[in-house]
Amino acid sequence: MPFQFKPLQLPEVIAIQPEVFVDTRGCFFETYKESEFCRNGIVERFVQGNQSYSVQKTLRGIHYQKPPYAQGKLVRVVEGEIFDVVVDLRKWSPRYGRWVATTLSSQNHTMIYVPAGFGHGAFVVSSSATLLYMVTREYNPASERGIIWSDPTLAIRWPTVDPILSGRDQLWPNLRDAENDFNNETLVPTESPS
Repeated sequence: MPFQFKPLQLPEVIAIQPEVFVDTRGCFFETYKESEFCRNGIVERFVQGNQSYSVQKTLRGIHYQKPPYAQGKLVRVVEGEIFDVVVDLRKWSPRYGRWVATTLSSQNHTMIYVPAGFGHGAFVVSSSATLLYMVTREYNPASERGIIWSDPTLAIRWPTVDPILSGRDQLWPNLRDAENDFNNETLVPTESPS
């Protein structure tokens, strides 16, 4: 099997480890295979790919899109290392407001699947980092929302107390004031075609 799928402390959030083939030339590995992902419960259809480059101490997040444009994400790092954070934003969930963090890097090749209904943030640990991520809904500016990185209720243990932030990321509300109407009906997956 070319991937190992490991649910994290928020079990809907899945770390994915590809099988890496190494020889004297370098390495090769698959980054996505629809049949394997579907067999392991990730039935989403990815419709847009994104890339970001950030310098050390940049924090992007905590971002999400509200329904009906809520996005699932498949995130990986192709250069550098990040401290990656996912927050459960589903008010009906027993894990609402809980978060999980993992290290994604170009060295460990780990990817993370972030379902719709969860917020995502990334802090750059290395001198710079390039992220690639596929999403299950196209970007919709009017639906974009976020939560302030330093929300005391979430109490995320970021590796810094003074990150580099965009103007927008400095102004997001706390979780309790965030516009969030995720529910079972609005989080129906966009299934891959058979």
